[in-house]
Amino acid sequence: MKLVRLLLFPFSILYGLGVILRNLAYDFGILKSQKFELPVISVGNLSVGGSGKSPMTEYLVRLLKDKYKIATLSRGYGRKTSGFLYVDTNSLSSESGDEPLQFKRKFRDITVAVCENRTEGILRLEKDHELIILDDAFQHRSVKPGLNILLFEYGTLFKQQWLLPTGDLREPLWAINRADIVVISKCPEKMNSEQQNAIRSKFRADTLFFSFLKYGDLKSFNQDTPGRSLNSINEKSKVILLTGIAKASPLLAELASYGPELIHHQYPDHHQFSDKNIAKLVNEFNELTGDDNLIITTEKDAQRLRTAGIIEHLKDLAIYYLPVEAAFNESEVKKFNNLIEEYASKSTGNN
Repeated sequence: MKLVRLLLFPFSILYGLGVILRNLAYDFGILKSQKFELPVISVGNLSVGGSGKSPMTEYLVRLLKDKYKIATLSRGYGRKTSGFLYVDTNSLSSESGDEPLQFKRKFRDITVAVCENRTEGILRLEKDHELIILDDAFQHRSVKPGLNILLFEYGTLFKQQWLLPTGDLREPLWAINRADIVVISKCPEKMNSEQQNAIRSKFRADTLFFSFLKYGDLKSFNQDTPGRSLNSINEKSKVILLTGIAKASPLLAELASYGPELIHHQYPDHHQFSDKNIAKLVNEFNELTGDDNLIITTEKDAQRLRTAGIIEHLKDLAIYYLPVEAAFNESEVKKFNNLIEEYASKSTGNN
C-alpha cells in the first residue's frame, strides 16, 4: 500500500493544486455561486463515500417533511440517464441511482429528483417547494446553500488523510471552514466527555455534533415473508452478508456482535450486481447447513437487487435488508434539531 501511495503521490499534488485553484476562483468571485431565496440545505463530506450522507439526509427529511413541502436533489451516482429527472417508486436504480430511489421508496410524500447540475435542478424545483435538501453537494460550489452540513467519519479522525488518488479526500482538510455545521458521523454510541472534547479541540466546538448509526429490524426482501428482529440472530445463525457500499465495517461489526457465522460477499460501492454474482450467492446459500440461514444486504443494495432479472433468483430465499438511521445522543439531538428548524423557519418566513 505504501508503494502504491508513493507512486500516486505526484498525481495527488496535481489534483490538490487543481482543487485549490478552483476553490480560490469561487472564493474571489471569478467563478460564480448562485444563492436561492428558498432554504437550501447541503449534506456532504470531504472524502469519497462512506461518511453516512444518506442516513443524514433521511434524518433531515424526517425532521422537516411534515412542516414544509420539501424535495431532495442528488446527482444520481451510477445512473445511466442524464439531466433532470423526477424519481418514482417504480424507477430503476439504473435510471435514478440507488440512494435517490431509496429516498423515494421510503418517503413517498416528498419529491425526489436527480440532476448532475444542482443549479439547474434547484431552478426546476424551487417554484413548487419550500425547502430543498442537497445530497452530496459540498463540492458543488456553483450553488451557495443556506446551510452547509459537513460529515466527517469518526474512523478517519485518527488516520493519515491523503488527497485523491493516493487517498480518499476530495479536498484538503481546511475546506471544513466552509461548513456551517460539522457532524462527526459513525461514532461509538457511548462516548465520554473526554473523548468528545479531544475531538472538539480540532474543530469549531459550537457547531460540532456527534452522530452514530442506529440499525432497525430486518425487513424481508420478499413481500410474503415477515421481517425479523436483529435480536433473533444468534450463534446458531449462518448469515451471508451481501454489500456493494463504500464501507461495510460498521455493519459487519453490528452483525458480529450477535454471534452468527458470517460470510461476506463484498463488492465496490454502487456495484451493479451481475447474474454471476447472484448465482454465486444462491449456490453458497443452498450449501449452508443448519436451521437458521439467511442473507442480509443493505437498504441501498436492495434498490439495485430489485430488477426483474435478479429478483426472480432471490424470491425463494431467506433474504433481508437492514435499515439504518443517523441518530444523536439525547444531550445533542435537541440542539441539532433546533439549528436546522430555526434556519428553515427563518428562511421560509414560517416563524
